[in-house]
Amino acid sequence: MSGKKFELESMSLDDLWSLHEKLSPILSARIRAEKNELEKRLAILNRGMDVMGEGDIQFVKAASRRRYPRVLPKYRNPLTAETWSGRGKYPRWLVAAMKSGHQIEEFRIEEGGHTELRQRA
Repeated sequence: MSGKKFELESMSLDDLWSLHEKLSPILSARIRAEKNELEKRLAILNRGMDVMGEGDIQFVKAASRRRYPRVLPKYRNPLTAETWSGRGKYPRWLVAAMKSGHQIEEFRIEEGGHTELRQRA
């Protein structure tokens, strides 16, 4: 590579400019081809798009996820009225209460609990 670099440094400005004019379209074409290939791969990965032809990408409505029913809270923090549905990680307030010796059932909401205080943790 250093030999070619030396050759370029010894070339005249006119020769370098003509080389630049020859290389620019070739580089542009290769960059466009690479971009089209990457867009096709991205479209395949996204699965929400459909590849139509040479770089033309048409958006297609992806299959929507099934909506899950709203889960009512099962546990309530008596100090702040924060609630937890019982799904996922334990909330911090419940972990702290359990470390201090409380049982999880102490925070259970009865079936006829107040609905106006429900908040997501």
